[in-house]
Amino acid sequence: MKPWPSESCGSDDQEQLVEASPVVISKAKSSVLTASWSSATKGVAVVFLALFALVFFTSVRWIDGVPLALTKSGSAQALESNSPVTLTCGGNKSTCRASTTSRPPSPSLDDVASPSPSSCPDYFRWMHEDLRPWESAGITRELVSGARRFATFRLVILGGRVYVEKYRPAFQTRDVFTLWGILQLVSRYPGRVPDLDLMFNCDDTPVVKSAAYSSSPPPLVFRYCKNDETLDIVFPDWTFWGWSEINLKPWERMTEELKKGNERVKWRKRKPFAYWKGNPWVSDSRRDLIKCNVSKQQDWNARLFAQNWDSEARGGFKNSDMAAQCDYRYKIYVEGRAWSVSQKYILACNSPALFVTTHFHDFFSRGLVPGLHYWPIKEHSKCRSIKFAVDWGNKHQKEAEEMGKAGSRFVQEELKMERVYDYMLHLLIQYAKLLKYKPSIPEKSTELCSESMACPATGVAKKFLMESMVQSTRAAEPCELPPPFEAAELRGMLERKADAIKQVELWEKKG
Repeated sequence: MKPWPSESCGSDDQEQLVEASPVVISKAKSSVLTASWSSATKGVAVVFLALFALVFFTSVRWIDGVPLALTKSGSAQALESNSPVTLTCGGNKSTCRASTTSRPPSPSLDDVASPSPSSCPDYFRWMHEDLRPWESAGITRELVSGARRFATFRLVILGGRVYVEKYRPAFQTRDVFTLWGILQLVSRYPGRVPDLDLMFNCDDTPVVKSAAYSSSPPPLVFRYCKNDETLDIVFPDWTFWGWSEINLKPWERMTEELKKGNERVKWRKRKPFAYWKGNPWVSDSRRDLIKCNVSKQQDWNARLFAQNWDSEARGGFKNSDMAAQCDYRYKIYVEGRAWSVSQKYILACNSPALFVTTHFHDFFSRGLVPGLHYWPIKEHSKCRSIKFAVDWGNKHQKEAEEMGKAGSRFVQEELKMERVYDYMLHLLIQYAKLLKYKPSIPEKSTELCSESMACPATGVAKKFLMESMVQSTRAAEPCELPPPFEAAELRGMLERKADAIKQVELWEKKG
């Protein structure tokens, strides 16, 4: 049996909300925050997409030879030319049928009556930055093969068929759900995922140090997070399709449950404290955070709890339901060994997220804006910074409530599964354009398909695989990829974000 989660780009915790105490700031600062933020972020594109028209549609799946009629709401609008995606288990469950992996391309927009594609969220522009190191010279087979020492597996897609060569075990089922997500992308957009060859690392921290490749092209490694000193290519993490070991449901289902959880307790009726729950032993920053917990001598408006996943597992995960954690006014996000998957769940609760200084980012978090989607907390003065944030929010509830809603809107609208798949598709298309060779099937690879992964699965893993399986192909085009940042534009945006953080620190210093 594999161990329960420790720390990492997401394995370090399932964060939950905590209680804290209110504190007050002058009313003038409330208006200053709003006005200053408006000024500081002028020119920063923060895109809130309109929700697509939703329809109910029914498709048929086959599990172990038994047809199940599934009706699913909340999916993107289905066009008449969309085809149901089916899965048949029976006989040799590890066999991939050509009919499930080699569908012809979906009709183009010229063939079906469909609306013009909407523009992708602005955070999609960062994929151009991630690929920039290879933009001029392209990607050779040697560069890809040279990254094997970093990789968990090698992924090759040829003609819509998926092949994987595994090099070493991943922690728990990260690789399983990551590969499942890629299979769902191929099913959703048949004929559109290009031929490609890439290396993927499922570990915690990024490994391709930019300083080590100042005079030579760096190796290419896909992973879940990176920082400003590394060149790893960020890709959606496994939890979008589920994390079976800790009973974390697929993201599409979780977003619906989080919406309902938000309605249970309105923001102003929630406990007026800042909450965090997780594993405090995986990083110095988390150990330092625990010092901010309430005591007989001091109340920093923080309510902090250590998460014991062994006991949670024995108790059936009754105390770690993300949707049941939306009853505090503020939620703390703090990194572990690296970025944590808890980030999107913390943002989704309509409560202002208090971000302790972050050093790592995933594929979407670079689209978050301080002062708009979250409140920055100083890394080396956490306790006073948290107390100030909670006091300010409780004194200026209108502004604090709107910040919580802005963060929640971001993940509910710009991070819905439709956009996750679009990001994956655009990233792989842009990556494949840089390849200077024709990919080939690795000698020791195995072909993967939905049948070979889902049919042999059991228990919670199988449940989550089936729940996150796409139900139909997508005939319409993905959202329209925005252009790369101009150098001056990117520099100005980063400066405005830094200025917004400095402004909050200045208010805190003045008290």
